[in-house]
Amino acid sequence: MDISLVIPVYNEEENLEPLYRKIKEVMEPLEKEYEVIFVDDGSQDQSPQILDSLAREDPRVKVIHFRRNFGQTAALAAGFDLAQGEVVITMDADLQNDPADIPRLLAKMDEGYDVVSGWRRDRKDPYVSRILPSTMANWLISKVTGVELHDYGCTLKAYSREVVKGLNLYGELHRFLPALASWMGVKIAEIPVNHHPRRFGKSKYGLTRTFRVILDLILVQFLLRYSTRPIRIFGGGGLLSLFLGLILGSYLTVVKLFFHHRIGNRPLLILAVLLIILGIQLLSLGILGEFLTRIYYEGQNKKPYVIKYTAPPQEGS
Repeated sequence: MDISLVIPVYNEEENLEPLYRKIKEVMEPLEKEYEVIFVDDGSQDQSPQILDSLAREDPRVKVIHFRRNFGQTAALAAGFDLAQGEVVITMDADLQNDPADIPRLLAKMDEGYDVVSGWRRDRKDPYVSRILPSTMANWLISKVTGVELHDYGCTLKAYSREVVKGLNLYGELHRFLPALASWMGVKIAEIPVNHHPRRFGKSKYGLTRTFRVILDLILVQFLLRYSTRPIRIFGGGGLLSLFLGLILGSYLTVVKLFFHHRIGNRPLLILAVLLIILGIQLLSLGILGEFLTRIYYEGQNKKPYVIKYTAPPQEGS
């Protein structure tokens, strides 16, 4: 299998058949073996029936149905698990991403890149509610993670098979995929892609997403720098707190023993005790984090989704 397309779907009944036709028009002239994996993320409209119909008509179409809405990150994770292609391309099902950009993504991958990200340079979305918050978020993510991209939110991306099979996705980390992949030492490129106004359905995102991005960014920063060494972040803070507490405690001890000053009513004494206790707690937390990290990596193989069924049926589903 040369190419796998992974497309999360949530209530996109009017967009699915036009999207499938456009994908077919683009992919068939490439003369490559490909598959289209639709992941139905608990849709409540006619999307599941339409997807199953496409799967019956075309053996290259595969459908994963979730029992409920698990979110885009879980949908991408399920698609990545099923994908067999050497290159995995992700895109939205709302027709705002253009399948005509797929050959350009593949051409850039052929230059030796492991991840090629789309950049919606001429974005067709409301400025205040979508473009402005996205611009600020992209700048912040680039500065914090060190992976400079103009458009982290663009779902249209191409990944090598090794990248997607090496990622464990949880929560809402789909927008940080290039940053999460960066720890592997991958080569990342970005190219401008088309972006169309939404014709059918409605957007699933709003301004509230901005606050979730900030929280997720803190998590990503921890995952990139300290996920395998939590003692360094908790232990560092613990040692600093313990050191400051001991310095203050030593100062108060000298004042008490050599200058015979009363220290029992001094706020500095309370601060010293609190810093020492905090330091011990942070060091203990770092050690516990090290144990939990080893348990996580050595003993867990849990998926962030529950599959209802696949169409056509896949082995083990």
